[in-house]
Amino acid sequence: MIDDRDREVLDAYSAAVIGVAQRVLPSVASLRVRGRRGEGSGSASVLTADGYLLTSAHVVEGATEAAAGFTDGTEVTADVVGRDPLSDLAVLRARAEVPPPVELGNASQLQVGQLVVALGNPLGLAGSVTAGIVSGLGRSLPTGAGRVVDEVIQTDAALNPGNSGGVLADSRGRMVGVNTAVAGVGVGLAVPINSTTQQIISALMSTGRVRRAWLGIAGNQAPLPPPLAAKLGRRDGLRIAQVISGSPAEAAGLRAGDVVVAVAGEPVPSTTVLQRRMVEDAIGQRVEITVWRNGALVDVIAVPRELDARNR
Repeated sequence: MIDDRDREVLDAYSAAVIGVAQRVLPSVASLRVRGRRGEGSGSASVLTADGYLLTSAHVVEGATEAAAGFTDGTEVTADVVGRDPLSDLAVLRARAEVPPPVELGNASQLQVGQLVVALGNPLGLAGSVTAGIVSGLGRSLPTGAGRVVDEVIQTDAALNPGNSGGVLADSRGRMVGVNTAVAGVGVGLAVPINSTTQQIISALMSTGRVRRAWLGIAGNQAPLPPPLAAKLGRRDGLRIAQVISGSPAEAAGLRAGDVVVAVAGEPVPSTTVLQRRMVEDAIGQRVEITVWRNGALVDVIAVPRELDARNR
């Protein structure tokens, strides 16, 4: 039997979810996509008052335009402005007026256990709302482009096919993530809205693409020898498994078996951390890379090139 205190808690929870739904749902679109990969569907949200929409890159893969339908019955055609498979984000531009934009939040302020609400169009059911909590932070999501999206949000809010590209909102109705995948029963993932992804979104809006630097190495996280770990004050580095022929890494003299411990003086314990360093500003710039090789620390200078389709 529910006592008055429990009823108050339930009412507060319901009020929060209802408030988010009323605030955000009008600005969430159902996408119908047709392209070289056939027909598909997903969700999107209004990003700006002048018609930019945000969705997942895999939703609009192979498409140049989509039909976006809103809960008030409005339907507009939207052109794909740009997509970034490495972050699984894409931007579209509507050809007609759209509802007000969703307010952006900051996923870096989320805490495990916090209430979140997923809004989208799963299984073609427009205007669906599910609620849950932040189950985990800092997860990694492999993408079809062979890299990973880091700092991914894990939630138990129910996600189904068609939710991709939709909104993950906090209790104040601010978008903190873009729903992107279902990893298993009760496990949903969302690309975070933070300073990094906002830069990606801005680049897609202005130029239709995201420029990144490329070194040309593949590797995995590896423990450092105890004496080196004690000296550097950290436990892990990035062991190079492969150096791509003709790459900036090869030109710099990096070798398979080297363990990268720092790039430009900053620790590099994993591939995801290295990816964060390979931003547009690093293209064509001399970068000092410190590696552990044959029992000694060795410094080399590399000049990253721009990542292009052949490197991806």
